[in-house]
Amino acid sequence: MERVRVIIADDESVICMDLREMLSNLGYLVVGEAGDGTSAVNLARELRPDVVLMDIKMPGMDGIEAARLLTEERIAPVVLLTAYSETDLIARAKEAGVVGYLVKPIKEAELAPAVEIAIARFAEFRELEKEVDTLQDQLETRKLVDRAKGILMDTQGLSEHDAFRRIQRMSMNTRKSMKEIAQAIILTHEATG
Repeated sequence: MERVRVIIADDESVICMDLREMLSNLGYLVVGEAGDGTSAVNLARELRPDVVLMDIKMPGMDGIEAARLLTEERIAPVVLLTAYSETDLIARAKEAGVVGYLVKPIKEAELAPAVEIAIARFAEFRELEKEVDTLQDQLETRKLVDRAKGILMDTQGLSEHDAFRRIQRMSMNTRKSMKEIAQAIILTHEATG
C-alpha cells in the first residue's frame, strides 16, 4: 500500500523537525516542507500531497489564506496547526475549508487521527462534487432534450414520444450523446429561425 504523502508548513524549523519525525514514526512520507504560506501553496501545487499540515501564523500569507487557496483549487486537505484557539481564527479556518485543526504542542497520538480524518473528509467532498457535476449535467441534458422535443413536435407535428424516439435514434445512429443531438436540433432551429 502506498504511503500517505504529507507536506509540512511551519516557520519554526524545530516544529517541522518534530512533525517530520512523528509523521515518519506513524508511517507517513513527508514529501516537502515550507516556512511560509506562499511556499506551501506552491509546493502543494507541484507535489500534489495527500494532506498538508500547516501552521496558522506564518510570514507573508498566513496558513488560513493558504488553506483557502488549496481548498479552492482542490489540491489537498489542510490540517491547521496552531498555538492559538481563538474563536475568530477557528471561524476563519472553517470558512477557508480546513478539514482539521490541531492545537500545539502536538502529540503523536493526535496526529494520525487528524491526518486520516482529513483525507477521508476530502475524499468524501470530492465524491460529492462529482455527484453534483453529474446531476447538473443530467439536468442540463434533460432540459435540452425537452426543448429539442418541443421543436420537433412544433415543426414536424410529432408526438412527444415520437420526438423523443427520433432524438434517441439520431443519437444511436451518429454515436453522439442525446445532449449533442438536442443541441444540434436547437441550433439548427435557431439558425433557420
